[in-house]
Amino acid sequence: MNPLNFRTLDLNLLRVFDEVMAERSLTRAARNLSLTQPAVSNALRRLRETLGDELVQRSGQGMAPTSRALAIWPAVREALRQLQESLVPNEFVPGTATTTFVLAMADATAAEVMPGLVETLDQQAPGVSIRVVPLTTRDPRRLLDEETCDLAVGYFPSLVADLTASEQSGEPLPFSNQRLYDGEYVCAMRRDHPLATGPFTLNKFCAARHMLVSFSGRPYGFIDESLASLGRKRHVVLTVNQFFTAGRVVANSNLLTVLPRHFVRVTGIAEQLVLRPLPFDVAPVHVDAVWHRRSQQRSAHVWLRQAVLRAAEKAFSV
Repeated sequence: MNPLNFRTLDLNLLRVFDEVMAERSLTRAARNLSLTQPAVSNALRRLRETLGDELVQRSGQGMAPTSRALAIWPAVREALRQLQESLVPNEFVPGTATTTFVLAMADATAAEVMPGLVETLDQQAPGVSIRVVPLTTRDPRRLLDEETCDLAVGYFPSLVADLTASEQSGEPLPFSNQRLYDGEYVCAMRRDHPLATGPFTLNKFCAARHMLVSFSGRPYGFIDESLASLGRKRHVVLTVNQFFTAGRVVANSNLLTVLPRHFVRVTGIAEQLVLRPLPFDVAPVHVDAVWHRRSQQRSAHVWLRQAVLRAAEKAFSV
């Protein structure tokens, strides 16, 4: 391989590389770029020769990137994006925009925030679409870095702690956050549950049969972490990935579950449930909107973040 001469590098090759990495398909990349598939293959061949790496290889019906491709792609994508925004600034006009935003959040969060956000779309941006995808993690950095979503909304304690620490050290992470609201978690059970009345102790809580809401499917959550700090544990017999499901199940069973107090009022089954304070201390639950800093100044994303904040403020002013 000859030494890389950046002055003679054809930047069009990087555009092809970025599209192939995003689509993991030569056919879809060619379609998006309005090129033929042989032209895309030829561009990749030239970039391989320049960089001395295969970059992508066939894997089943798609293309699998090499470790070198994964390492350089974020920088290539960000450089192309900045160049495009500098040369072709795109001011977001809500009334005429046809943008689609992708938000990652749990069903409990969506139940609170989405009604106000839909109202904003109706009034300000009738051509804008919102796609909500399930939140499957307490750390959305990978989702945002890979642009799986534009905005993640939820309880992200480790990420927020890292952001706070990096801000204090003067070395900011490539993510930003905004506090939307604070949540309180309570123990929910059916109205005639044996534990619905009388003293609700830690021993009774741990001895009961529980259902855990876990976005990732992992049978261990922050409630279990709090119990472990006390040298205790609970008996989890069912794990689900939605708060709505949990509410329905406990209303018709002897299981206990832990739900956000604010969420219960929008379930439609609040009258079937008894909510009791947890008999032990749990760290405060803060719900944040988190985004990648590359979208920090984009007018479309600024509008989205403001719309989500207003929707949350409206929901929790009730």
